[in-house]
Amino acid sequence: MAHLVRAGSSGCLAKSAFVGAARSMSTAWWRHVEPAAKDPILGVTEAFLADPSPQKVNVGVGAYRDDNGKPVVLECVREAERRIAGNLNMEYLPMGGSINMVEETLKLAYGENSDLIKDKRIAAVQALSGTGACRLFADFQKRFSPDSHIYIPVPTWSNHHNIWRDAHVPQRTFHYYHPESKGLDFAGLMDDVKNAPNGSFFLLHACAHNPTGVDPTEEQWKEISYQFKVKGHLAFFDMAYQGFASGDPERDAKSIRIFLEDGHLIGCAQSYAKNMGLYGQRVGCLSVVCEDEKQAVAVKSQLQQLARPMYSNPPVHGALIVSTILSDPDLKKLWLKEVKGMADRIIGMRTALRENLEKLGSPLTWEHITKQIGMFCYSGMTPEQVDRLTNEFHIYMTRNGRISMAGVTTGNVGYLANAIHEVTKSG
Repeated sequence: MAHLVRAGSSGCLAKSAFVGAARSMSTAWWRHVEPAAKDPILGVTEAFLADPSPQKVNVGVGAYRDDNGKPVVLECVREAERRIAGNLNMEYLPMGGSINMVEETLKLAYGENSDLIKDKRIAAVQALSGTGACRLFADFQKRFSPDSHIYIPVPTWSNHHNIWRDAHVPQRTFHYYHPESKGLDFAGLMDDVKNAPNGSFFLLHACAHNPTGVDPTEEQWKEISYQFKVKGHLAFFDMAYQGFASGDPERDAKSIRIFLEDGHLIGCAQSYAKNMGLYGQRVGCLSVVCEDEKQAVAVKSQLQQLARPMYSNPPVHGALIVSTILSDPDLKKLWLKEVKGMADRIIGMRTALRENLEKLGSPLTWEHITKQIGMFCYSGMTPEQVDRLTNEFHIYMTRNGRISMAGVTTGNVGYLANAIHEVTKSG
């Protein structure tokens, strides 16, 4: 009996040792994982929210605010929600998303009477806002043009680099912003377009370039399009701000229309985050112009196959809001009025900020504030000056000096101008 007890004891000890080793192994799975670096944009809002100062100002967030600094829900969106509430089921959308929403979205980008739409030459799917559309295209590029690179402007929205990196598409850059003039480096841009290998992929901002607010003129777009044609490059447009830049969706799509007139087969990412204020609904569209209907059918099928393991089906509610607004003449008219109102307020804040800085006797030139367009002003301030704004004045923005003009109000524009003057007046 004593022998049996000892054997049982050693068995228990062995089992206990095994369980302990297994537990030690299982708890070690993620010990090598370090905290991720804070997102350069989202981290600004986190710091702002943690600041107890009553004077704090957030001009880092890329979301529209009214003149009281409050988030806005458009009246056309409220009306669309009233109409769809309780009237529809919650079944899955097709992998390609809402057919009606996609059709209306293509009209915005390509034109109400576009021959491309009539001839069914556009492969298009609903996407998870502009970010999801870009990611879907990046994966499509990697799968069907595996040896290609993507040329990205310097600077660009920081997440562009993340998107193509995680899709394993090698990145190159091209000149875009000219720091001295605070405008477009058109000569550098054209040189890079000419020197890129034939048939390269280029990421272009359709309007209201993020973060600089600097767009090519219509004539410059025509020259860019011509050179793309000569080199056989493919243009992929990220159009996050249609209507939000100038207040006119047709005007803001001019770059795309120029490329289409020249016969390019482009790709396009569209988003309703900014121009309808549907940030959290994640409503967007990816479209790819093809040679003919047969090719468009094939491309769309592959885009859906790429979406299947990512998220399977896009969400329904935001798509219903968009399709309800765009398919109803009265609601669409209201939307156009409201989006122009948002754009006009931002343009007005640009003028007010510049005037305040000039009245303070700033030794610097601030005309670039009103020359740039869209939500963002690329101020030209250094990271050190931005740090002073945060530490001394509780003003939050990204360290590249990008000011979200949506966060500027009649109530804080004077305070903001004074603070900017203080940190920049010594050069």
